[in-house]
Amino acid sequence: MQAHDRISAAINAATDKNRPALIPFVTAGYPEPQEFIDTLKSVATIGDVVEIGVPFSDPMADGMTIQRSSFVALQKGVSLKWIFDELDAAQGEIDVPLVMMSYLNPLLAFGYEKLAERALATGVCGFIVPDLPFEESDQLRAALEAKGLGLIQLVTPVTPAERLRTLCDASRGFVYAVTITGITGGDAGLPGNLAAYLDEVTKISRIPVCAGFGIRSAEDVAAVGNHAAGAIVGSALVEVLERGEDPKPYLRSLRHSAR
Repeated sequence: MQAHDRISAAINAATDKNRPALIPFVTAGYPEPQEFIDTLKSVATIGDVVEIGVPFSDPMADGMTIQRSSFVALQKGVSLKWIFDELDAAQGEIDVPLVMMSYLNPLLAFGYEKLAERALATGVCGFIVPDLPFEESDQLRAALEAKGLGLIQLVTPVTPAERLRTLCDASRGFVYAVTITGITGGDAGLPGNLAAYLDEVTKISRIPVCAGFGIRSAEDVAAVGNHAAGAIVGSALVEVLERGEDPKPYLRSLRHSAR
């Protein structure tokens, strides 16, 4: 099994249990760098896949919560190399597939071939790169796929039909269906046309579709789970960590949402 297939398999396993897969997001090294691996292990006991955010100075797709967490983590010295070193030291302690969400600059600076090698060695199975257009992604995709890793594509409610098919065909692991035309962390609720949109993406995609942006409650997870394979929970979880709370009770409350 290739690394990106581990992501799909974990999501499909949740589907087989008649529930939406849960993909928690944490900003690496936040709120404290020394707590990163413990936090990761904690959320991995509940999540089916875990998304690790690489701190970046200009997170253009993210709202204030994740911006704050990135700023603090950067101030405390968190870098892509540091994240890989921490994951190296925790080999064998985290069983679920890991996905990295990073803007392009840190990946370019690190080097694509080295990135793919370190990712494969540390249990990272795929990457989400919000500011990398599909038309400019060939080099990164080739480096990742040479190691069996996946480049996860994002689609939105305004993605044209032809482009939607292109992005779904190119995606590996899962298709990231952004629920809103905006940034992460909103509290306005999920849009009214969500069901039709997710149904359309799911019909087109050969791999699982997971929805993210604005998912905060058990009701949100249940609503998404009726039309997609999984739900991605980011800003709301980062806020739990920001308050110094144990993330497990919050994540358990979401995972109990069944179809």
